[in-house]
Amino acid sequence: MANLFWPGDERAGALLDQQRFLAAMLEVEHQWLRALSACGLAPADAARSLDDVGAVTVEELATAAEASGNPVVPLVQLMRRRLGDDPAAIWLHRGLTSQDVVDTALVLCLREAMAAVLADLRAQSMTLAALAERHRGTPMAARTLTQPAVPLTFGLKAATWLDCVIEAARAVRGATRRLAVQIGGAAGTLAASAELFRRVGSSDPAAASLALVADLADRLGLPATTPWQTVRGRLTGAADALVTAGDAWGRIASDVALLGRPEFGELAEPALPGRGGSSTMPHKANPVLSVLLRRHALAAPALASTLHVAAASYVDERPDGAWHVEWDTLRLLGRRSVVAASQATELLGGLTVHEDRMAESARRDELLAERRSLDAVVDDRPGGQAYLGAADRIIDRSLSRCAQAWKDDG
Repeated sequence: MANLFWPGDERAGALLDQQRFLAAMLEVEHQWLRALSACGLAPADAARSLDDVGAVTVEELATAAEASGNPVVPLVQLMRRRLGDDPAAIWLHRGLTSQDVVDTALVLCLREAMAAVLADLRAQSMTLAALAERHRGTPMAARTLTQPAVPLTFGLKAATWLDCVIEAARAVRGATRRLAVQIGGAAGTLAASAELFRRVGSSDPAAASLALVADLADRLGLPATTPWQTVRGRLTGAADALVTAGDAWGRIASDVALLGRPEFGELAEPALPGRGGSSTMPHKANPVLSVLLRRHALAAPALASTLHVAAASYVDERPDGAWHVEWDTLRLLGRRSVVAASQATELLGGLTVHEDRMAESARRDELLAERRSLDAVVDDRPGGQAYLGAADRIIDRSLSRCAQAWKDDG
């Protein structure tokens, strides 16, 4: 999907787009009907009837959704009309509520997007680990508060970036594991499904109802939990993890953009024909990937903040507005995170390190001013080291953390 308002949006493909969300809602309805059939509540072939319902378009559903405030109501109405006298029409959506379908569909879509982000974070980790190792002896100037500070190596800077990416990966992985099926029925009690089990003679309708949810979760490949329709920590946690990733990419992009300025010339983005050009100045080679990564890093926290404000505004067993604001907010944050993840992978994979310019900045005499100040404490001794302290050991520890973070991923 191309988006003039967000250049690069097409990198996210179909992830968290409207068509995928619609497909996820249909999948939830379909698998719920299968689960009803499997436990003997619905006819054995009820779910098969849904295969003949025909295509549902985003346009017709989106237009009809305003009347009820959510897309599930018109979706169920449309499917029941098309099923006609088929018994599946009676059992479709039975025991569910709109929030069950929307929330679980969002989780399915969000899980896919977060998996894509995690894959890119892994690729970035491998690239940064290689950079840290390759450049552990590449001298450059450290800068604090915009000014030259002490000697540094680019390997240590890359290791610092690596630490940021590893923290983001841990957050994304943890938040993804918490994404679970959300099924509670009309008000989070599972009353309808429990009542259906009672009427067919179940000895423990409550347990049977919970088992039904677990069956659906298994069919969708999600963890089963108790209803969380007003406990939104899973969604805010996912948003926070994505923002943590955006923070990491923004931090890296800021360094690349700064050190790529001609007056520094220490780093350069991967060059592609036509990239970084200006509409009026032919000499320009703008650091476009860094710019777009910073754009995302600046915008993402506000989206997560919207979700936190919504979570704090939940009232009753389904709120008026707080639930509704989450859907598009999650779509935006998820898609933009996928885009930024791809851009960060490309940036790091093609990064050019100008070691000569780094070495030139490292020769500045003032970089050893702190070292000379120590003469008043301990006399200088001949053959001193390059004033890099524990840089090598710090790099080693970052590389070890990286290996540990991805050890189960092959």
